[in-house]
Amino acid sequence: MRYSLPSFIKYHMGEFIIEADHITKKYANHTALEDVSFHIPTGKVFGMLGPNGAGKTTMIRILNQIIAPDEGELKFNGEKLLPKHIESIGYLPEERGLYKKMKVGEQALYLAQLKGLKKADAKEKLKFWFEKFEMMGWWNKKVEELSKGMQQKVQFVTTILHEPQLLILDEPFTGFDPINTALVKEELLALKAKGTSIVISTHRMESVEELCDHIALIHKSKKVLSGSVKDIRRQFKTDLYEVKVLNSKDNIASVLSTQYLVLSTHHDEEETTYQIKVSGGNANELIQFASRTGEVHSFKEVVPSMNDIFIQTVQNN
Repeated sequence: MRYSLPSFIKYHMGEFIIEADHITKKYANHTALEDVSFHIPTGKVFGMLGPNGAGKTTMIRILNQIIAPDEGELKFNGEKLLPKHIESIGYLPEERGLYKKMKVGEQALYLAQLKGLKKADAKEKLKFWFEKFEMMGWWNKKVEELSKGMQQKVQFVTTILHEPQLLILDEPFTGFDPINTALVKEELLALKAKGTSIVISTHRMESVEELCDHIALIHKSKKVLSGSVKDIRRQFKTDLYEVKVLNSKDNIASVLSTQYLVLSTHHDEEETTYQIKVSGGNANELIQFASRTGEVHSFKEVVPSMNDIFIQTVQNN
């Protein structure tokens, strides 16, 4: 069975699926969120990042209207966020919520109908997804008979079944082996290609690198960094390059101008690897310098990973 683009594309879809402005939430003597603002672009994957206790879960609960902010404004597709928008949101919480004694198929049908699907439509869609994820053999098993990863796959399917405009996933890869992690990542990218907007809260920075277009980093209840992943990595660039030269005749330091500083040199048989800091020069000129010493085997800019940026930002705030 094949599905066309999700049915939600008939609705208004603005530049931002979510606009969160000046959100504050306090509990007694604890401030969970303080004046947090960010916008989630429509049809993109957005990473909600931060250390434990930073306020991410509170923000996710506010987006799902489980709790309300004390201050601030939230918009969904340009409208004030209202209870009617819940049907357009799919939410996979970090704490899993399947009933252990129910059969998998029975429970999946029940959850699908809670999302507004008719039983016949739900069965048809569940068959498609259960076959795709190789889960048909689980239909009559009780949830307690499944491993944690298998339960996670069931809950993921029930979260996306009603084709939400906005998909919110809290630590979605917990319990998955590498094969199933890759399967879910592939499916998330396919959903994004169809127009689904996706929010992922995760500590796995490799997933941020692979999936996220934009991020917001919350630390100590405040937003400390936000923007597109591409722009943020450019913002944190260090003008550091790695050059590998085969059959090097001379050390590269002997031919470089003062605008370049060799930070490290590593020899491995016929190949020499240099880490070079550029201050005022440019990459093309550096390649020309390197080619004077031998055959340039590889050349790349050393850009900080999102994990490096996460740690640096948290430590500096």
